[in-house]
Amino acid sequence: MLDIKLIRTDPDLVKENIKKKFQDEKIKLVDEVIEFDKEYRAAQTKADELRNKRKTMSKQIGALMGKGQKEEAEKVKAEVSGIGDELEALEKKEDELKAAIRERMLVIPNIIDDSVPIGKDDSENVEIEKFGEPVVPDFEVPYHVDIMESFGGIDLDSARRTSGNGFYYLCGDIARLHSAILSYARDFMIDRGFTYYIPPFMIRSNVVTGVMSFAEMEGMMYKIEGEDLYLIGTSEHSMIGKFIDTIIPEDELPKTLTSYSPCFRKEVGAHGIEERGVYRIHQFEKQEMIVVCKPEDSMEWFKKLWQNTVDFFRSLEIPVRTLECCSGDLADLKVKSLDVEAWSPRQKKYFEVGSCSNLGDAQARRLGIRVKSADGKKYFAHTLNNTVVAPPRMLIAYLENNLNADGTVNIPEPLRMYMGGKDKITK
Repeated sequence: MLDIKLIRTDPDLVKENIKKKFQDEKIKLVDEVIEFDKEYRAAQTKADELRNKRKTMSKQIGALMGKGQKEEAEKVKAEVSGIGDELEALEKKEDELKAAIRERMLVIPNIIDDSVPIGKDDSENVEIEKFGEPVVPDFEVPYHVDIMESFGGIDLDSARRTSGNGFYYLCGDIARLHSAILSYARDFMIDRGFTYYIPPFMIRSNVVTGVMSFAEMEGMMYKIEGEDLYLIGTSEHSMIGKFIDTIIPEDELPKTLTSYSPCFRKEVGAHGIEERGVYRIHQFEKQEMIVVCKPEDSMEWFKKLWQNTVDFFRSLEIPVRTLECCSGDLADLKVKSLDVEAWSPRQKKYFEVGSCSNLGDAQARRLGIRVKSADGKKYFAHTLNNTVVAPPRMLIAYLENNLNADGTVNIPEPLRMYMGGKDKITK
């Protein structure tokens, strides 16, 4: 959510930013906010005047009563009562206008960073850098489900019977590998100075609307029927929500956190749910990283966060590349975003395995996350998040890049301690 002062002083900048995101239908919201804001401030000024007048007249009543001038005092009382009725109407109008302004402010997109490339959708994202040499082996790489099934490691048919498409049973060495990757990701981030968390897996609606846009919410979140609770789509939601309505002493920043959670997503949209596969699913697990910092430090942390994911995948011998998200591919709260994509030897192309985002002060404004400096000044924090790893999607990249011609799968050194010392998965 933007600072309303920016809309008052530079509405053209806000409108130009909306155009850069190809959301021209939202331009009218800027003018509506300006108009409602004028009405709100006028009502606020009038209400303040009436409160001061009522206060002065209330003192007059006391003075008149003290002099025995009851008739005059009753006349003033009647006038004060009229002021009270007018004030009540004004306060109601203030509340209505405030709600109308917030409703529109929540939909107006955040100002994107100047470095973000302009483009309509993800087809116009820009490759930044490649890490590791992508290899296509001289043998055929099977579909990822076939690799898992060769080890008796996945059961999609049973999951369809119990839960429907978009769910799975993992078992045996594949399930163990899944857990090993998450355990390694946890320790990897702890070794980089992040504090480990396991957060709540459900959050209230005010946290949901604080961490994401309405469009994202509708396409992702599962609502718990009969309760003000939603299943989280990522632990970022509850981890940022942890700081709702708090004032953080500046000397406690940055907050560097890494969190594990299951994630639940509707996955509503063009991609849909695969009948056979674990790339896009309703339930998965993820290790996340979250930073709450001073505004002047957020871009430096943005670089550190995506580099952590690159380093993690490279430590498991998986080639990756980074992709700068263009303006039209940015969610409304984001200032800048970069995807990490892993190499698929079977498809001979890269696919997304993580996303790093700088949200500026958008989440902090919505949730009331402020920082108090040494001199007592308060300002909104900046928040960032990034995926460390999200199996089973990551399993696709891992299995394809570590598969041998005989059907065995190599286990890189960092994972062996979590796999009972094994250096290979065999049939």
